[in-house]
Amino acid sequence: MTEELKLKTEQLAELQKKLYAFNYASSSIYLDGATVAPRDTEEGRGEALGILSEYTYELATSKETIELLDYLKEHKDELTPHQAREVELLLRDNDYMKNIPQDEYVAYQKILSKADYVWHRAKEENDYESFKPVLKDIFDYNIRFAKYYKPDEEPYNTQLNMFERGLTMDQCDKFFATLREHIVPLIKKIGEVPQVDDSPLYGDFPIEKQKELTKYLMNYMGIDPHHCVCGETEHPFTLEFTKDDVRITTHYFENNVASSMYSVIHEGGHALYELGGADEHKYTVVAGGVSMGIHESQSRFFENIIGRSEAFTGAILPKFKEMFPEQFADITPRRFYEMINKAQPSLIRTEADELTYALHVMVRYEIEKKMFAGELTVDDIPAEWNKLYKEYLGVDVPNDREGCLQDSHWSGGSIGYFPSYAIGSAYGAQMLAKMREDVDVEAVCASGTLKPISDWLSERIYQYASMYDPKELFEKVCGAPFDPTYYTDYLEKKYSDIYNL
Repeated sequence: MTEELKLKTEQLAELQKKLYAFNYASSSIYLDGATVAPRDTEEGRGEALGILSEYTYELATSKETIELLDYLKEHKDELTPHQAREVELLLRDNDYMKNIPQDEYVAYQKILSKADYVWHRAKEENDYESFKPVLKDIFDYNIRFAKYYKPDEEPYNTQLNMFERGLTMDQCDKFFATLREHIVPLIKKIGEVPQVDDSPLYGDFPIEKQKELTKYLMNYMGIDPHHCVCGETEHPFTLEFTKDDVRITTHYFENNVASSMYSVIHEGGHALYELGGADEHKYTVVAGGVSMGIHESQSRFFENIIGRSEAFTGAILPKFKEMFPEQFADITPRRFYEMINKAQPSLIRTEADELTYALHVMVRYEIEKKMFAGELTVDDIPAEWNKLYKEYLGVDVPNDREGCLQDSHWSGGSIGYFPSYAIGSAYGAQMLAKMREDVDVEAVCASGTLKPISDWLSERIYQYASMYDPKELFEKVCGAPFDPTYYTDYLEKKYSDIYNL
């Protein structure tokens, strides 16, 4: 390596540390606002985030940064694979950001800070009208940004690609059609047989006891409490500062023990992915999961494939009997498993069972797609939401709080994210089939620790962080292209057993 190239790679490392520092500050402000900040304090956070976004934009799009990245691209054959990937990812981000006017980028960041506060209050007060203006701004900005970036591409394809590289509406349409073909008839069959009684999961579950359960579950998953803690928020999420500092959140309901339990396991799956990255990725753009589809494959894998398995639920039942003897003293392992996996169309995505979950995602996908195509406006969203819930799930939506205000994603600008949940679930089923070649999954689930499972995932997924694009990484893990029938086969087998179909 020449002295000049050595100097440029040092500048590359310095650039990424600066970007990391701005991201750390912004994430800290977001975490504070979503968890412990006083209620009417969003204005100050918005100002701070606006200023930070200005510096981030200027750093990422400056003449010096572009010249540095162009030089390193020309010398990519002389770089290490890691350095070459850093340059590739930075150029992608730069290509996107340089097409967006700085004043619009900064204004959008301020809107997002305001939107989070407005959404929280709107949901609490069942007041969609108060959220509608800021939601319109968010959709308008994202549509405009997509057109700035890829003027010849369908804007929603551009948006999907932001969360799962390579994903298109055509692929989503075919994927969801496959799910509908298998899931809808299965739901109909289940509706015609005796239903599972899951009433013991609802009752009096003190929050302090549930917090104790959270620690137990995180320990069972092998999450190091010195590097990951769980906070409380309206809508659970995970934030990664470094691979040594990951924050997860949950929401406790005193009358529903399973809600927080599965939020913790879900967010814990995200956390394991972030905690498992190799040290060489720290403070670089390679750190962190490669896409939301791959990320959700890990969270949904632990939440459902592991967390709702008969082996796992049987293993944790004694803890439930110890903590909540009044509710679970007489519950058998088989009944507990069936209760946890009760399948029934419902209103709330985050509370949905494993079988009907994808239908909730499809509602959001259809609305986003129509918004980007100009076929809907924010005025139409509540009615369209309610119509699709009736059509897809057969349920009536009683209010906007339990309808189009239930998720935080749109208020955070994450439009195009939702398909990742369903695709990630399907990724996980195919990963399970591959994992079974090396790991006795059921025995591990019942053993008291899930470490052998996370070790397998770490070796094949976690350690690489963003070194590979999602399609390449998935095929390296599974040894084959993505096939959604692994997922539909898994669901049909599992629920046919539970309901004796």
